[in-house]
Amino acid sequence: MSTKSLGDPFSSKTDLRHGADCGCHTCKTVTPDVDDKIDLSTSEGMLERAVESAIVRSVFGQSDLGRRSFMGMMGGSTMAAALASVFPLNEAKAAILDNLGPPEKTDLNIGFVPITCATPIIMAQPLGFYERYGLNAQVIKTAGWAVARDKSLNGEYDASHMLTPMPLAMTLGAGSVAEPYIMPAVENINGQAIVLSNEHLDKRDPKQWKGFTFGVPFEYSMHNFLLRYYVAEFGLDPDVDIQIRVVPPPEMVANLRAGNLDGYLSPDPFNQRAVYEGIGFLHILTKDIWEGHPCCAFAAPLSFATELPNT
Repeated sequence: MSTKSLGDPFSSKTDLRHGADCGCHTCKTVTPDVDDKIDLSTSEGMLERAVESAIVRSVFGQSDLGRRSFMGMMGGSTMAAALASVFPLNEAKAAILDNLGPPEKTDLNIGFVPITCATPIIMAQPLGFYERYGLNAQVIKTAGWAVARDKSLNGEYDASHMLTPMPLAMTLGAGSVAEPYIMPAVENINGQAIVLSNEHLDKRDPKQWKGFTFGVPFEYSMHNFLLRYYVAEFGLDPDVDIQIRVVPPPEMVANLRAGNLDGYLSPDPFNQRAVYEGIGFLHILTKDIWEGHPCCAFAAPLSFATELPNT
């Protein structure tokens, strides 16, 4: 699947900063070019476009608005010809493609936590995506984020489904030993919600939440950060006025039912599960707190990327 970040860099209509499902004003009002000469359904086409985009972006100092303004005034063909006269663009793309070899490591263990965000990692196996690229990948169900982190750090997982703050936290050694990690892909944006127990149907104003206990999936999670930001906007100190506990997502509904939690900020399917079982309601979607916020990620050690670049 192509994304707008792999759109034609010589077009004034494409926004290279955003994904295909971005809900920002630009992406809602601008229609990208459909006459693309590069086939983005292939890995070679995606790599060719990535090289092309990287070079064009560097010319404009990573200013996408500047790039689009220039393309609109001068035309993409003019820019392409000018760039080709001073930089061997086609030769650079060909050289990178020629240097691609087979994967250095084919047997891989990839961890995932069973939530909706893990769908790309999970479904890539039965759909044959791993096999298509010569990989024998085993996707392994993991109980929670701390387990995913620990199994990654001790080498049981070659790569793993993680929360977007986790690779940075692991690199810094926050909550674990320090090991440099990279995040090749964001698995999804938005998609979370604050759920409250039905006992609090009359407490829609967060100012009334003083003394509440909330669950979040992990300390180093967008869920934790968004919850803290949200209650602070209504005058509550998240470290004093409420309690925030780390609860694995599959256990959140049971804890809400048992009264151990007044609410939680969680991924699906556990938000809809609380509604379906009649024990909770959706207070707010996280996209209404921060539109386009990152959530889950696909992460791997930096050493994996440097030592096994083709994999």
